[in-house]
Order: sequence, then C-alpha cells, then structure tokens
Amino acid sequence: MRRALAALLLLLAAACSSGTKPPDSPNTLRVLAGSEIKDLEPLLRRAAAETGVQVKLTYTGTLDGAEQVASGRADGEADAIWFSSNRYLSLIDGAPARLSSQTKVMVSPVVLGLKPAKAAELGWDKRPVSWADIAAVAKAGKFSFGMTNPASSNSGFSALVGVAAALSDADGALSAAQIGAVTPKLKDFFSAQRLTAGSSGWLADAYGRDTSVDGMVNYESVLMGLREPVTLVYPSDGVVSADYPLTLLASAPEHKKVLYGKLTAWLRSPAVQKEIMNTTHRRPIVPGVEPDPRFGSSQLIELPFPNQRGTADQLIDTYLNQVRVPAHAMFVLDTSGSMRGDRIEALRQALVTLTGADTSASGAFSRFSNRETVTMIPFNSTAGRPTSFTVPDRNPSPVLAQITEFAERLDADGGTAIYDSLRAAYDQPATPGHYTSIVLMTDGVNINGSGYADFEAHYRALPEERRRTPTFVVLFGESDVEEMREVAALTGGAVFDARSTSLSSAFKEIRGYQ
Repeated sequence: MRRALAALLLLLAAACSSGTKPPDSPNTLRVLAGSEIKDLEPLLRRAAAETGVQVKLTYTGTLDGAEQVASGRADGEADAIWFSSNRYLSLIDGAPARLSSQTKVMVSPVVLGLKPAKAAELGWDKRPVSWADIAAVAKAGKFSFGMTNPASSNSGFSALVGVAAALSDADGALSAAQIGAVTPKLKDFFSAQRLTAGSSGWLADAYGRDTSVDGMVNYESVLMGLREPVTLVYPSDGVVSADYPLTLLASAPEHKKVLYGKLTAWLRSPAVQKEIMNTTHRRPIVPGVEPDPRFGSSQLIELPFPNQRGTADQLIDTYLNQVRVPAHAMFVLDTSGSMRGDRIEALRQALVTLTGADTSASGAFSRFSNRETVTMIPFNSTAGRPTSFTVPDRNPSPVLAQITEFAERLDADGGTAIYDSLRAAYDQPATPGHYTSIVLMTDGVNINGSGYADFEAHYRALPEERRRTPTFVVLFGESDVEEMREVAALTGGAVFDARSTSLSSAFKEIRGYQ
C-alpha cells in the first residue's frame, strides 16, 4: 500500500513539474460553450451538488467552435458542446456525424429593444412593426441601434438571418441568389447601426455606457436583464430564436453519456426550468412550465434559416464587406527591445493573419474588410509615425499585400512608451462614417514618456465623441495586468489574454469588436 501511494505521489509530482494539468474527475463533463452560457454558471454549480455532475466550461466563439467540432479537434478535448444554436454547425460538411444527442434547454428570440421614449416617438409601443418598417425608419436616420458581429456572435448572426429573410420576401429559406437582391435593403437597415461587439453581453454593457444609441438588437433575455428598461419590439414578420441545445459529441466515452443524461434531465426538470426563466429571462422549453406573463401572449413566427452553408457564409461576407458601417481600426503595437525574437515574429504573423492568410471560415471573416481603414502605430521609446491603409470596396488584394509588407518589416528595439503612443492614437482624426477602435498590444510595462495618470487626464479631456472609442488591450509577455485592465475599463474596451494562447488568436477574437 505504501509503495503504491509513493508511486502515485511521484506521478503527481512529475505531472506538476512538467506543467501537465491533473486529470479531470470521472464525474466531470467537459463542455465547449458559447459565452452566452456564462450566466448559467451559478446554476451549474448547484447541478454538481444535486446530480453529482461537475460541468467544466471552455468558452469559444460561434464560428471557431463550429470549426473545432466539424474538424474533429474537439474530440477528446470536450464531451459536449453548448451554443445558442447548432444551425450553422449543422450546415458544415461532416459536422452532423460528430454530434450525438441534442437536448434543447431554453429559448430566447432575437428582437429589437428601444428606449421607451424613442419607441413612443416612433409609435412602436402601440402597433405591430415589421422588419421593413424598421429598415425604412433606419434609412431615414430616425433611430440608431447596436448589434453584435454576425461573424462572432450568434445573436448578430440570428438578427442578420432574420432581417435578410424578412426583407427578401422569400417563400422559404434564403438562397444565395437572393442575397444580391436584398443587399440594398440590408444597407438601409444597417445604416443605423452605431455599436458592434463580439458578444451579446459586452454589447449590453457598451449600450449602457453610450447614451447616444437608441436601442439594441439582441436576445430577449439580455434586453430584459438591462439595468434601464427598454420597450421590446417583436417584428410582426418573424424572428430567429436561440434554443440552446446541450449536445453530446459522438466521441464522448460511455460514462460521459451517463453524466450528460443526468445533467439534461435536471436542466429540463420543472423546478430548474422555472429558475432559468426567473434568473436568466429565457423562456422555458418544457411543456407544462407556464411562461412568465412578461413574455407576452402573442405567438412568435420563426423565420427560416439558410439550408446551405454557402448561403450563410455569403450572407456574413456581404454584411462585413458591403453592408455594415465600415471600421477604422487602429493598432498601437509594442516593438520595444523585449519583443526581439519569437515575440516580434508572433506579432508579424498575427497581423498577416488578418490580411486573409488564414483561410478558415473564422479566418476569412476576421480579415480586414473592404472599405475599412487600418492605422498602424508601432512604438518603442517613442510613438512611431502612424501609417494608414484603406481597403478598397473592390479588389482589396493590393492593399492587403501592403499591410502584409508593413507587418513583415516590423523590428524590435528600444524602450517602451505605452501611454504617449496610446495618446497619439486618440489624437488621430476620426474617419467620418466609421466605427473607430484601438488595439493596444504590449509585452511589458511603461518606462518612457508619460504615465497612466497623464493619459487618463488627457482621455477625460477629449470631446465626448472621441471618448467613445474603446481600447482593446492584448496581454502579452510581462504586461502590467492591473494597469492594462484600467485602460480597458476607462475607455469602455476589453482585455484579451494572449499569454497562454497566441497573438493571432487574440487578434482574431478582437476583430469581432471592430
């Protein structure tokens, strides 16, 4: 017995010294999930106590997750997946064979929420409103809204599919041939979009900070959970709803199938369905559980989803390159001496990835878009000269090649002037009619020029419109984590951690917010 115990301790010590993580317990169900599931974490902790099933969540974007599953990369790494919808995943060749049981847990339609005063001004609080009505008012400039990026978030994708299906007057699922015809109407609708985001939760936070935006297209559940109430507009011609299917992977071992069965039965029990409804504002999916009166009594029409992946991809591509308000993306990039070697090479590769070098679906949709302006501000002891590129509406390849050439010429030397360089980005003239955002990537701490306090004072003195530009911070190397979080919080941005993944992954994820 003592020898066995000693051997076990030696194995554990060897695992720790080599950096290998200890294995999960036999009662752990590993779930690859969308960020929308985060609000269920407290409930899942209770599930562990009541069912014995411990849920280990790993979050990923909608398209990245779909590609991981379809390619088989999720096999062995996850036992189940839990996204807002499996509709896009089911369109990928070979993906259905990777899936086993699917259990729908809850429902939330994607609808429009408006500030009550704006809804009353438009008369949308008293009469039925169609997506065509909304598009007409958007074209006239009478209201503004926020929506997530359909290449990154299911709520934005669902909204895009719903709007396109309704405005196309198609009898069934939207076809690739119909996208060209509906594009002018989509331009009218999205001309009113003023906020974008890579997740529905971050969009809600950004909407709460920006008082100039009238409303938001998002999950009903997110809209109902806002601090300030909004008037919900349920388009009369239909919506696309999320049904949150907890899905077992076909590769999951037998004992994980047992855990999956216990967990799904518990999640669909009447008491838990009511708790999900009361705490997350999602509709129950189990017959017999009475929906809360706040959901209303009218029957929602479900709009058809594309039945070909090519159609879905073409719709996203049309949104990014023709329909949406174009972006002005500024990159403030650390090229100090500490970036020499592998780090500067990782930065070069990350930027080249955004020029279309990554040919996966998520890579294609994260490349610099047509009509987008990209400004590079490399820095070391001082801020470098800003260099801007504007990707043309047609034939973007020559400009994307120029960005690639610029990235490959980056070299590392000198000190680190983070805040002088960030200030230089905020002092750049805004591009009219564009979303503006800043990406700050540094692998160290500020040692040259002004400090955080000086930057904060300068930022707060900027005109309100310039202060709406968020800074997305990429943690890398020995970044000052606390100070970088302060930068993101001050500017309404977010923090992305590339210390345990890669710069390319972080930059791709940020593209959903630009």
